[in-house]
Amino acid sequence: MPSDPGGITANKGDRADRLDRPRAPSADERRASRLDRMFDELARATTKERADRIAGHILRRMTASGSDTVDLLMNRAAVAMRRKDYGLALDLLDGVVRLKPDFAEGWNRRATVNFLAGDYGRSIADIEQTLKLEPRHWGALVGLSVIMVSMDQKAAAVDVMTRALEIHPFLEDTRDRRDRFKLEVDGSAA
Repeated sequence: MPSDPGGITANKGDRADRLDRPRAPSADERRASRLDRMFDELARATTKERADRIAGHILRRMTASGSDTVDLLMNRAAVAMRRKDYGLALDLLDGVVRLKPDFAEGWNRRATVNFLAGDYGRSIADIEQTLKLEPRHWGALVGLSVIMVSMDQKAAAVDVMTRALEIHPFLEDTRDRRDRFKLEVDGSAA
């Protein structure tokens, strides 16, 4: 009878058993699934209070970078923004997007600072990156619509505001602006 040094045969069987079992979802997959469910609930919300509560949960998840360093840079950038020190805020947010390029909120925050600094081109580029990472980021969509209106692209802004409202139906200011611009563009209310 041949010997089985080190239990190789048994290990092969164990490995095959492991391959047959379904893999447990990773932490990132579970997080994404929870976020998907929350976005679905937000789109179906029937009251502003419920929508605001769900939106708050979503925002907390979307602003959690998972990195203490990135969170520190984001907090320092927020302080710089409040002081209107946009150069410092941009330097800090450049660090955020370099350290964590898959963190949509880093790009969104940098888009906001670029907008406040009057650099619409860079703001739009950062919004595009935000939406590539998280297409349901209603804040980025609203920001994009503001830029479009300022560039006298009201028809496109109406479309973007409509997309934002499909995600978060209780953005009342956005709904009012969308309806007003829709009347200007084509003479009809949404």
